[in-house]
Amino acid sequence: MARSSLSLRFLAATLALALIPGSALWTLMRQGPLDHPATILVRKGATLDQVAQQMEREGVIRSAALFKVWARARKLQLLRGEYTFSPRSSLSNVAGKLKRGEIHYTQVVLVPGMHAWSVQRRLKAFVPEEVFWTLWKSERLARAAGFPEAESLEGLLAPATYRLHHAMEPEEIMLMMVESFRDKVYPSLEGGVLSPYETLKLASLAEKETSLEEELPKVAGVYYQRLRIGMRLQCDPTSQYARWLTGDLRFTAPTREDVRRPHRFNTYTREGLPPTPIAIPGPSAIEAARAPENGGDLYFVATGRGGHRFAPTLKDHNRNVAAYRRELGKR
Repeated sequence: MARSSLSLRFLAATLALALIPGSALWTLMRQGPLDHPATILVRKGATLDQVAQQMEREGVIRSAALFKVWARARKLQLLRGEYTFSPRSSLSNVAGKLKRGEIHYTQVVLVPGMHAWSVQRRLKAFVPEEVFWTLWKSERLARAAGFPEAESLEGLLAPATYRLHHAMEPEEIMLMMVESFRDKVYPSLEGGVLSPYETLKLASLAEKETSLEEELPKVAGVYYQRLRIGMRLQCDPTSQYARWLTGDLRFTAPTREDVRRPHRFNTYTREGLPPTPIAIPGPSAIEAARAPENGGDLYFVATGRGGHRFAPTLKDHNRNVAAYRRELGKR
């Protein structure tokens, strides 16, 4: 009788042990509690305990304790990043995504012609506005771009597509962009008729003046000839930029008030190039600024049909202005 009882207890224990792997597998593979898409940020320095508790708190997993047992058994190394989880993701799916480092990235595109305010709006989901404007004046970031003398990062971010996630620090994001500028853009600024930073300024003016790539060398040429003879550049986009720096963020065409404003960025009222670039110039604008066309033109005006008419003298320019006004009158 005693031997029979002992055998039954042994059998029961054996069956219980056999069920443990199946129970663990079921726990790993069963649907999770999440009823909506969720995002978890694993920030720099985050511990396994912190991440597990956060996932349990936000309903991604049922048990932080069980997740930690699995993670430690698998020697999980947390990779900083942004992780997205679908509704009902199993513990296995959640753990696997973290182990594989399946970080969710957002593509942010900076294009030629963008200026400080448009860059700020493009980055607002990753860099708080107040932090952005502080970093925009960072001497450290200007040095990283290769221009320690620059008073802002205007023009010092490379036009490119950047892969960002929300666990990145704002300064890290800005540093990525200025380092890309230093590596990819700075070398193209050397060897021109002006110093690299002056070339960048001139390129930004040409970039903002015309959308036609074939006109860029002629526009750069007009401004370069004016610089040589000490004539004011009278670049409309600089008067707009001066307006924005005063806090008036109307993104409209320059007004008579803008043109007359006595501001150090307004090349209608100040001689020479502005203190900084006024936008991100593209490769074609930079090439045009490195080797401006020397055709003798000192003036240009819009045609009213896209593009510009160029002229070497004020008399010719006035004739072109009259033609532009006639074109406008036909509309």
